[in-house]
Amino acid sequence: MIAAGARVVAGVDEVGRGAWAGPVVVGAAVSAATPPPAGLTDSKLLTAPRREALVPELEAWATAYAFGAASPEEIDELGMTAALRLAAVRALEALPVRPDAVVLDGSHDFLGEPWTVRTVVKGDQACIGVAAASVLAKVYRDGLMAELGTGHPAFAFCDNAGYPSPTHRRALEEFGPTPFHRMSWAFLDDLPQWRHLKKFRTPLEDAGQTALDF
Repeated sequence: MIAAGARVVAGVDEVGRGAWAGPVVVGAAVSAATPPPAGLTDSKLLTAPRREALVPELEAWATAYAFGAASPEEIDELGMTAALRLAAVRALEALPVRPDAVVLDGSHDFLGEPWTVRTVVKGDQACIGVAAASVLAKVYRDGLMAELGTGHPAFAFCDNAGYPSPTHRRALEEFGPTPFHRMSWAFLDDLPQWRHLKKFRTPLEDAGQTALDF
């Protein structure tokens, strides 16, 4: 992409797509011309302590980085693909310099025009900019979810980050959804006592609404 004339290339990755609660967060990072911190890879392949230890190294190494988020309400209203685009645009526009090109993790370009995008399957293992965005966004969102969970300790957001887990499921059954849950999602169908709270819309697609194990 640089050989084709791009001066600033941002790696982009998302976190929180499969969670039941909390925002979806997109990280954008611009690689430095120097070697990256040792061990940098897909955030899912790193332990939480290792991810956290990498953050100050990445903050010092990356030319620029930023985050964008789409709230549970925006996810319910727009659907996941549109919410991902919203979060990604917010992240890219928060960078101090507008990227000429974007490397996007995965096979689906949810950004589209006017951005110049290259999708890379397992980009967080193949591209250091995407890997940096992956780690930074994961640590940022985990911290955000831990903070949101302080008022709802039974849900253990500090451990599961809003993804389905046995503790999360039990808390939902007993207490019902928090203000941070995605109220259009299918998990409410399995909770008869709370099913009346579900929000209905006519989504353009259902991608991202399948529960994923954390």
